[in-house]
Amino acid sequence: MKRSRINRIMAEAHDMIRRHGLVLPPFANWTPDEFRARAQGTRIAEARMGWDITDYGQGRFDTLGLFLFTLRNGRLADLRGGGGMAYAEKLLIARQDQLSPMHTHVIKAEDIINRGGAVLVIHLCGSDDRGGFDPNRGGVVFCDGVPRAYGPGEKLRLAPGESVTLMPGDWHAFWGEGGDVLIGEVSTVNDDVTDNVFVDPIGRFAEVQEDEAPLHLLVSDYERWLG
Repeated sequence: MKRSRINRIMAEAHDMIRRHGLVLPPFANWTPDEFRARAQGTRIAEARMGWDITDYGQGRFDTLGLFLFTLRNGRLADLRGGGGMAYAEKLLIARQDQLSPMHTHVIKAEDIINRGGAVLVIHLCGSDDRGGFDPNRGGVVFCDGVPRAYGPGEKLRLAPGESVTLMPGDWHAFWGEGGDVLIGEVSTVNDDVTDNVFVDPIGRFAEVQEDEAPLHLLVSDYERWLG
């Protein structure tokens, strides 16, 4: 993805988030130079909090992509130890007909919440006996605490205010139907580097072409920009 496109997506996402009455944390507004100067001694880079815009390395953001902002993220050691900061929270934007491809997580359990906009479609499939993708199996999820059985490949439609809890082994893809959707994600500790298992062999992060200076750093920029 070109950096100029990423910068535009950041500005558009910021506007949509504000329109829904939400405000990003102060570090969302830091320039790269401010980030270098102010992030030292914080958990922001370590926890990979911040901007995350991906086309999954495929170069087709409008049809295959996702906007994410990690607001907070705990410690895997706390999750494994059964106490402490074992949670994470994100905001996502799924654009109309923009696919976030079929995947699951090994560790992360998550609530996906339609915070506003259009309908969020979640395409669900179950796992085989080894935890792999099985297009011929269904399962059971909880929608706002109410159990809901789903058949193989069933599409769950969430209106604003509705949510679904997805456990490891619940394979899912999603997109906006009829417009863009602002999504909340509340989960156990998040590790986007190692805990995304895709059906198709694709990447998790965008490959960035530096055609202009970054407005803000992506989480995938931290290692290169901060050292």
